[in-house]
Amino acid sequence: MSKRYWGIIITYVIAQLSGFVVIFYSEFQQLSERVMRDLLIYWQVGSFILALIISLLLLLKEKDLPKDPNRTDVPITIIWSIAGVFLAFLGQMIANLIQINVFNIDQQSQNTLDIMAIAFNYPIFIIVVSVVGPILEELIFRKIIFGEIYKRTNFWIAAIISGLAFALIHFDFTHLLVYFIMGLVFSFLYVQTKRIIVPIFAHVAMNSIVIVIQFYMQTPEMQELIEQMRQVQMILIGG
Repeated sequence: MSKRYWGIIITYVIAQLSGFVVIFYSEFQQLSERVMRDLLIYWQVGSFILALIISLLLLLKEKDLPKDPNRTDVPITIIWSIAGVFLAFLGQMIANLIQINVFNIDQQSQNTLDIMAIAFNYPIFIIVVSVVGPILEELIFRKIIFGEIYKRTNFWIAAIISGLAFALIHFDFTHLLVYFIMGLVFSFLYVQTKRIIVPIFAHVAMNSIVIVIQFYMQTPEMQELIEQMRQVQMILIGG
């Protein structure tokens, strides 16, 4: 694996873990929960945007490398990108059906609820959820992890390993199957087109659509979480 790929992975890991710096700082300074949460959200937004910029700068060196002769042309790439959104939702639907009917797991993810509650109270966080996060994840789990393993093995080994890594990084072990199947879909899109922009587009579009749906069709569980966050803020402000 090239040094630039290692650099991207390390940058991503630092961005993921850097929030602990804010937590330790807030506890050391004895900051209120509301102030700590504000700092943490804005820190995460800034750190992920910075991580994306660094990753893209590291990838600039690849523009002069020979292009894959099997990559799709622009019209076919556009078609695959749009089709990829539908395939991603289809994969998610299949995973949810398996979880509900085989494992008796509720379709609603607590992880998704928590993220949406944060996004509702901190709209700037939507940038990370809908755009920055998906781009970074596709660069890490498809272009680098899947791509490097695929060079040495085959599609299924590479897709399964990268899919599991993609699922585990979301820390939603109850709905692991959903993220895993989504990872398989994005790997399929990448290997079919040889263009990382295709799974990136599908991932960004899927997350953005989910956010819009969640905002306009709030479930009772999400409304309860949002109200809880508001009450905590009001109590802390009043105190």
